[in-house]
Amino acid sequence: MTRLTLAALACLISLSAPALAAGDGGGNDASPANQSCKKGEVWDKNKKKCVKAQSGLLTDEDLYQQGRALARQGHYDWAIEVLALVQNRQDPRVLNYTGYSHRKAGRLETGITYYREALAIDPNFNLAREYLGEGYIAAGRVDLAMNELAAIAKSCGTGCEEYKDLSAAIAAAN
Repeated sequence: MTRLTLAALACLISLSAPALAAGDGGGNDASPANQSCKKGEVWDKNKKKCVKAQSGLLTDEDLYQQGRALARQGHYDWAIEVLALVQNRQDPRVLNYTGYSHRKAGRLETGITYYREALAIDPNFNLAREYLGEGYIAAGRVDLAMNELAAIAKSCGTGCEEYKDLSAAIAAAN
C-alpha cells in the first residue's frame, strides 16, 4: 500500500508540475537578473545567453515578460530600459509596468501618467487601476484611490485580487 501511495503521489506531482511552472506567465526565470545578465542585457532563451538589449532582438512578449520580472524584483530602471524596447507602445501591460517601475523608483507623477495611458487603452485593466490607486495613496489622494477601488469593484467585484490589494492599501493609509 505504501508503494502504491508513493507512486500515486509521484504521478500527481509530475502531472501538476507543468501547471505550477506556467503560473501567470510572469515567472521569475524570465528575468535577466535571474540569468546573471548585466544591466543593459536581456536573456535570449533561444541562444540561452545574455545579449545586449536591442529593439527587435526579442519578441515584444519576451521583452514584456523580462521587463515585468525585473520590475517585480525591484530593478526599476533596468525594467524601464527593457520595456522601452517593446515595439508595440500601445500595449497596456507594458505601459502599466513602465508606470509601476517609475512609481516605485520615486517618480510618482510619471508613473501615474503611464497608468492613465494604459487605462485609456483598456478601461477594464484592473491591475493598472490598482497600481494607479496605490500611486494616488502615495500622493496623499486617498479620495482618488477610492474612485479606482469603486471602478475595480464594478469591473470584477470585491473578491478579485486587485480589489483586495487596493482596499488593504487604502485601509493602511487611513
